[in-house]
Amino acid sequence: MAEAISNFAHCEALVREADPDRYWASLFAPADKRPHLYALYAFNFEIARVREAVREALVGEIRLQWWRDALQGEARGDVRANPVAAALDDTIVQFRLPRQSLVDLIDARIFDLYEDPMPSLNDLEGYCGETSSSLIQLSSLILSDGTNPGTADAAGHAGVAYAIAGLLRAFPHHARQGQVYVPADILAKHGVVREDIVTGRGGPGLKSALADMRAVARHHLEQVRKLRTTIPDVAKPAFQPMALVEPYLKAMERGDYDPFHTPVDLPQWRRIWALWRGPF
Repeated sequence: MAEAISNFAHCEALVREADPDRYWASLFAPADKRPHLYALYAFNFEIARVREAVREALVGEIRLQWWRDALQGEARGDVRANPVAAALDDTIVQFRLPRQSLVDLIDARIFDLYEDPMPSLNDLEGYCGETSSSLIQLSSLILSDGTNPGTADAAGHAGVAYAIAGLLRAFPHHARQGQVYVPADILAKHGVVREDIVTGRGGPGLKSALADMRAVARHHLEQVRKLRTTIPDVAKPAFQPMALVEPYLKAMERGDYDPFHTPVDLPQWRRIWALWRGPF
């Protein structure tokens, strides 16, 4: 019991430091569910940071394979020696979470390891669905004690909106890393090529392309609002981070916004206020 508590405490500390938006949003969930949300979010962070932790894509693939094996019971060694893996496994068992959804999340993150272009908006929405949307749906399952909350459609749209806002916020960092998440079809529409982004040249077409991305995020945000009646009260804390999407998008529309250099952030009090008001 003491070891399990320690594992969940490790996850909570990790999420509070590395993923503050989801941490603050989780405080709207019942206290007994929060440790399990932290386990899920800590796992997501561990997978998302693999790119930053390795120098070669192949090494990153090996790390992701360890997590895949751990979820499927095929990892060598003591998986439970990893506090995040141990807490996640306890959460999966208690709430009967579908392991395949977590494996699919890992598989989607392979894209992060390379510098391939995002081919199309459809591909981007699929990537966001396997990662961000999946997290919202799994969170809803935890909050619903493992029963189907009926939130799959709403979670799908919510995850895309939240992920696109996050990718736009991370645009300068990704550009420096040679990564481009703006779909190639949107870039081509505005006469932008990958080199314009990774070299920091930008240009008028880039601003239009990023505006299109914000419009896509808002479209999905509006779809969530139309589906809000399908979200039971018990599952609503899983959607709490959506309250931050519009404030972040608006911050990118200030006159002095430079996508390569302007940090897109909110003071902590504004984030907490937005979360308190809620997404709907």
